[in-house]
Amino acid sequence: MAENATPLIHKQEYHQSCSACKIEQMRDSDAGIPFKLLILVWVITLAAALPISSLFPFLYFMIRDLHISKKEEDISYYAGYVGSSFMLGRALTSFLWGLIADKYGRKPVIMFGTFIVVIFNTIFGVSVNFWMAIITRFLLGSLCGTLGPLRAYASEICRKEHQALGMSVISTSWGIGLVIGPAVGGFLAQPAEKYPQIFSEKSIFGRFPYFLPCLVISAFALVASTLCFWLPETIHSHNKENIAWKSAREGNTYEPIESYKVEVSELRPTVSQKSLLRNWPLMSAIMVYCVFQLHDMAYSEIFSLWAVSSRRLGGLHFDSADVGTVLSITGVGMLIFQLSVYTWIERILGPVMVSRIGSVITIPLLTTYPFLANLSGLILLLLLNCASMFKNVLSISITTGLLVLQNRAVTKEQRGAANGISMTAMSLCKAIGPAAGGSLLSYAQGRLDADFLPGVHLVFFVLNVVEFVGLIMTFRPFLVVPDDDMCSSSASDRESLLS
Repeated sequence: MAENATPLIHKQEYHQSCSACKIEQMRDSDAGIPFKLLILVWVITLAAALPISSLFPFLYFMIRDLHISKKEEDISYYAGYVGSSFMLGRALTSFLWGLIADKYGRKPVIMFGTFIVVIFNTIFGVSVNFWMAIITRFLLGSLCGTLGPLRAYASEICRKEHQALGMSVISTSWGIGLVIGPAVGGFLAQPAEKYPQIFSEKSIFGRFPYFLPCLVISAFALVASTLCFWLPETIHSHNKENIAWKSAREGNTYEPIESYKVEVSELRPTVSQKSLLRNWPLMSAIMVYCVFQLHDMAYSEIFSLWAVSSRRLGGLHFDSADVGTVLSITGVGMLIFQLSVYTWIERILGPVMVSRIGSVITIPLLTTYPFLANLSGLILLLLLNCASMFKNVLSISITTGLLVLQNRAVTKEQRGAANGISMTAMSLCKAIGPAAGGSLLSYAQGRLDADFLPGVHLVFFVLNVVEFVGLIMTFRPFLVVPDDDMCSSSASDRESLLS
């Protein structure tokens, strides 16, 4: 170790020209919640989430109009592949976007991904054949890598005691997007049929009946991409040695360290070369998270397709507007719960116990779904809205707790890559979810007279099996909770560097 090495950082040393230092200074000096930044994160996350599920209410009709399916029972099969193409694209590029966010900053990745929504979501709305729909959704998923960096960003702008709220903002916005998206798609799809006094059959919205909801969402994404300019960067732009040292000391106690002699060339490789794949608290949280995400994405696809299916096939015979209404009500309930109740419950029970309780309640709830098809009128709408709201509240609680564990299992300089790994694995499961869900529903609707689990009973039984597997995986040895709010080995790494 060099004799003339100098201390890397002193008490409360901030670079005023560095936006990341300003964020740290604000976080260290103010115990409050950064509401303004969290609101920006909420809006940008919503813009990224809206295109994912906005097609669910009208996808059934879109596939029908593209004439790719020969039988009514096969529509769900082809619809599943359109839903999966987005997630497949995201799975292939999420880790790359995480690495880029760690090296060049969270802000440019977030800005680029948000603007990509504007382009490809608009093009999807004017798809003239099945393969055009598949390709545009795939490109949208592969080029929009915002969610991983947004998770890291929300964790970095919050103090440790508010990190659960930061993850809750991401989960809430994402969950609301997955609900408002179908509402927009449901009410605005086929406008020439629903609102002939406003939209003519000869207009662009008559010739492309699924363009209007995509255009509205793209316009919102354009606003969000503009708001990205006001996001301060959380990756330091100044001396790299200070970055490494401050990241290693993320507890921010800021004691004087003049007595320590640290060689920069020795410090940086040790931090950067730590293998995330050997971080079992991180990897175990990601695996459990992926199981629940597989379940949730399959459920989202199945719910919309089941709701618009005919009564003859065990569905509810809703139109896209009916589905949009149900999911809008669900979204309001999720928002109220996540912002007013979840943080309090998580503080009392902990993220793992919240996930376990949520999965236990979900199983009997889903068992009741097939019986709703025997109801009609007001009682059907009342029970369906209650069930949908309760199901989505439980889902968002489960995933939020696991997101908190993932971000607590790594240090700051690894969060982009860690969330990239999480996004890659999750997207693979979400790519499987819609395709498997659509195929399963199509298969189930072809066996309405089966003696064991006839029709859609089979669908919800399989969903419950996946949920039960996720529940089992929340226990040891599958899930290991981080010892504290940082990667468990970071303290020993620092001690070895200073010895």
